[in-house]
Amino acid sequence: MLRPSCAYVPGAAMKRREFICLIGGVAATWPVSAAKAQQRRVPVVGFLRGGTAAGGANLLTAFRKGLSETGFVEGRNLSIEFRWGLDSRERQAEAAAEMVRRNVDVIVAPGFSVAALAAKALTSTIPIVFTTSGDPVQLGLVARLSRPGGNVTGFTDMSSEIIPKHFGLLHELLPRGTRFGVLITRNYPYRDRMITDARSGAAAFGGQGEIILTGLDPDIDAAFAEMKQKGIDGFAVPDDALLFGRQSQILTLAARQAVPGIYFSRDWAVAGGLMSYGPPATDQGRQAGIYVGRILKGEKPADLPVARSSRLEFVINLATARALAIEVPPGLLSISDEVIE
Repeated sequence: MLRPSCAYVPGAAMKRREFICLIGGVAATWPVSAAKAQQRRVPVVGFLRGGTAAGGANLLTAFRKGLSETGFVEGRNLSIEFRWGLDSRERQAEAAAEMVRRNVDVIVAPGFSVAALAAKALTSTIPIVFTTSGDPVQLGLVARLSRPGGNVTGFTDMSSEIIPKHFGLLHELLPRGTRFGVLITRNYPYRDRMITDARSGAAAFGGQGEIILTGLDPDIDAAFAEMKQKGIDGFAVPDDALLFGRQSQILTLAARQAVPGIYFSRDWAVAGGLMSYGPPATDQGRQAGIYVGRILKGEKPADLPVARSSRLEFVINLATARALAIEVPPGLLSISDEVIE
């Protein structure tokens, strides 16, 4: 850019020349200042999740769709900092603390209420969006569903209550089965509810419900050894976030030991699980994206009611059933939402 000469000129001419020099100097800095301002205006979202990006692909696609519905596109007017593989409480706490230190604009923990709680303990100012299968009031995430208060809101499908349905589907598949288990880690937030539901769900057909506990650092091999020792006919895996990253190991052992399993979401059935029954991950992801976008536009988490969904989907993997030498009854096939050949 050509700048005006700032040589000394007496009188009024000097004042005009000084003014022109001042404007010229400011204008010369406009492109840099504007670029910096533009960079500052791009919000950053911290995304906390267990498992892998591949395993959460459907949820992530839905999350980006929800963002786009509110006008935000990653890489254009939004930046997302991903932290996957948070399969221990230590890693969850570290990731939450990192996002708070970086002062991101929003922290989102889809399907990961433990990470949301960790973040809430560290900040009362950064908005937090969660999705969970349980009661967020009972968990201590929000004060009320209708008006959450504070800096936290999100989505729940209340699907932590579907273990009796899981057991019912397993029993319909295996009418001679009487002993079914639930695989969870020791600090699963809904452990007490899960124990009650397992017992009542199995009692409905004269069976027994067992809770198969793993350590905080899940020892899946030991859990399957316990199932074998107890004579478990089939087992259920709810949305325990600490098990997300163990999907491959769980499915491999279930196939190797020929133990039928039913899982909380479709991606487990797609990956080789026998059956899945639960809320579509796409509902959670999309709603989380919408809420993040609304918050970035100025709405307060305290004023956004916790969204709820009652939609559930049932998926059967026939290839896995054949590998286990299980003939799926026509009645189950007729009520399924999807059959994987």
